[in-house]
Amino acid sequence: MDNLTEALQKLKLASGDGTAHGVDICLDCLLKALASSNTEASMKIQEMGILPLFPNLLNPQSSCTPKVANIIAELAKNEFMRSSCVDAGLIPPLVQLLNSTDQEVLLQTGRALGNICYDSHSLQAQLINMGVIPTLVKLLGIHSHNASLTEMCLIAFGNLAELESSKEQFAATNIAEELVRLFQKQAEHDKKEMIFEVLAPLAENDAIKLQLVEAGLVECLLDVVAQTIDGEREEDVAQLKTASDLMVLLLLGDESMQKLFEGGKGSVFQRVLSWIPSNNHQLQLAGALAIANFARNDGNCIHMVDTGIVQKLLDLLDRHVEEGNVTVQHAALSALRNLAIPVVNKSKMLSAGVADVVLKFLQSEMPPVQFKLLGTLRMLIDTQAEAADQLGTNGKLVERLVEWCEAKDHAGVMGESNRLLSALIRHSKSKEVVRTVIQGGGVKHLVTMATSEHMIMQNEALVALGLIAALDLVAAEKDFVGANLVSVLHKLLSDERSAPEIKYNSMILICALMGSEPLHKEVQSLAFIDVVSKLRAHENKTVSHQASLTEQRLTAQS
Repeated sequence: MDNLTEALQKLKLASGDGTAHGVDICLDCLLKALASSNTEASMKIQEMGILPLFPNLLNPQSSCTPKVANIIAELAKNEFMRSSCVDAGLIPPLVQLLNSTDQEVLLQTGRALGNICYDSHSLQAQLINMGVIPTLVKLLGIHSHNASLTEMCLIAFGNLAELESSKEQFAATNIAEELVRLFQKQAEHDKKEMIFEVLAPLAENDAIKLQLVEAGLVECLLDVVAQTIDGEREEDVAQLKTASDLMVLLLLGDESMQKLFEGGKGSVFQRVLSWIPSNNHQLQLAGALAIANFARNDGNCIHMVDTGIVQKLLDLLDRHVEEGNVTVQHAALSALRNLAIPVVNKSKMLSAGVADVVLKFLQSEMPPVQFKLLGTLRMLIDTQAEAADQLGTNGKLVERLVEWCEAKDHAGVMGESNRLLSALIRHSKSKEVVRTVIQGGGVKHLVTMATSEHMIMQNEALVALGLIAALDLVAAEKDFVGANLVSVLHKLLSDERSAPEIKYNSMILICALMGSEPLHKEVQSLAFIDVVSKLRAHENKTVSHQASLTEQRLTAQS
């Protein structure tokens, strides 16, 4: 350490009189000391106040510059040195050096900036604001033959791409072309993995998704899949997963997805379809997720159902009833749910036996699968009276729905169960379905659903309850009383925040309940007539008209 102290003192003097040779010798001594004991040497350098000398030594024309940048990179490996480097004003001159043509200067400068800003979003954001992204992208294009510089750029991109503020700047460069070109040249797994780590966060941006598709990334990914599909090595399995996951990510962008769909005739779309019947779970998963992403508009959904994709998904699900791969089940159900959204697809999918296959997963204990199963059935029966009737009289299904309506730990499953229970009644308008729901203990859950914070769910519950009251009031009477339905309706009508349709359907339901003696008594005891009479002045004409009718009914039966 005595040699280091001497070298640091000489450096102070040499940097003052501008003797390049003297500075060079001192810098060599510092590098040697840092290589020997980085932490101890760093503390000594900090203690002797050397850092403020470095900005002037970071001169693009100086032969000492690579060594100074190297020393800063070594110092900044220590967390306790990073803020001192910032305070010494090292970031601006280092950023300027990224415009150098000297490859060693560029490499050491990149290392220094990377280490100073390591794990600091605020410093990385500062670099972004100083315009390093277009500079680094340009460097990658110029020096792609230099493995060390390329690696430095990729590490920097990986760190910066995690910040949302970087995406817009990246999108304004030709980063997509550069990364795809670089990927195409790589043979080594590690290098490809490094590029993947940059591509994944960048591909979260829709504009960059499209650029990557246009630059030919998808073809690269399909090649990786083809090369690794039968591989048993750990790195083959990892590359297959990364490539197929990235492929699915690219399909999350509307423009990139539509470009790859190409009216259902695209080669990429066809290749992805071939993954579904494969024996590889990762490809089955990616294939099903890809279909779910392609099925994000009606045109695509209609085309896919017409060309037989539903059967491929049903075959896949059948393979996983016993094997029980939850992620594949979830993905295939997601795809079927999306495909069932267009009205013209519903009857075709029901005829193909989708409901029967989906019901095979009714015993699943996995909330993600339960959630998608419920959503798929709900989409299928929308406007399909016969299917709603068939499913609504399925005692095992209704029993499971009632059970899931109490799944307080899984709000999504609880909400979807309630919505499906309501949908079975609303779309079937069947007395048999109503009786099955009453016998299964579903009425109290529909009453609770009417108090939901989501207006659409409130409305669906009120319409279903109205149908129960209209179709079998006698059978439902006890449950209505037990669930305090009249009290719930009073609150909904009294609440100024209730939407017009909520008020309207609440009054319709009140009128239906008047046919029951105990419910009629409850209505009278809560002085509904006062609440309803106020609604005659409601700005919504439908509500005010229904208020007049309801008031007449209440008055006539008081």
